[in-house]
Amino acid sequence: MSTPEKPRRILAIHAHPDDIEFQCAGTLALLKEKGHQITYVTMSPGDGGSAEMGPEEIAAVRRQEAKTAADLLGADFYCLEFRDLSICHDNPSRQRVTELLRRVKPDIVITAPPIDYMSDHEMTSRLVRDACFNASVPNYRTHQWDPAPPSEKVPYLYYVDPIEGIDWFGNPVETDFVVDITKTFDLKLKMLACHESQRNWLRKQHGIDEYLDGCKRWAAKRGEEINAEYGEAFRQHVGHPYPHENILPELIAG
Repeated sequence: MSTPEKPRRILAIHAHPDDIEFQCAGTLALLKEKGHQITYVTMSPGDGGSAEMGPEEIAAVRRQEAKTAADLLGADFYCLEFRDLSICHDNPSRQRVTELLRRVKPDIVITAPPIDYMSDHEMTSRLVRDACFNASVPNYRTHQWDPAPPSEKVPYLYYVDPIEGIDWFGNPVETDFVVDITKTFDLKLKMLACHESQRNWLRKQHGIDEYLDGCKRWAAKRGEEINAEYGEAFRQHVGHPYPHENILPELIAG
């Protein structure tokens, strides 16, 4: 008789409320079904996403929307309280994200891709990559009032798709594998629909409900690559000293 896979701690961290839903919520739901622990983190509270409400007002709305979505997944939710369009790669930011890694102690981290359409996403990717490395270095201090101890290891690190799967010049970005999320796609859409304020903002900007339709269209495109109805694509960071085994599909398969 085979030994059951022990529960893993999985950290999904992206720039804004709803980024996780667009790019990896279906995969997270599959992992949750297998008994793994999910922590859902946004770098910012989405304080720039309104033409009617001020930054603090819309941030409060969007924090709650993100919490509601995370609750549907059965995940813990945190916001690191950076501000929209102001996520920068500096040492105080690295310390803030490193402290999160030390507190969550993830086995697997899923985050934004290194190249994407906006700086907040790219800076998130770089800060998270650094934090995965820094968290296990005892002499790297985060200067928190009650700092967590250093991590014991460098976690597995995965990047989600860039928006529309392209780089700055419109060229397709290579992926390592695609996860079949057909089973959990309805939950993914329900989580995305929790972000009503963002949906309204984009409806006003585009004039159509591109928010959910765009998600369906892209998930269907990735699904086609593996003969599935819907899919989510990933790349794994395998540079030194990150783990090289591609553990994510194995955990989903159980």
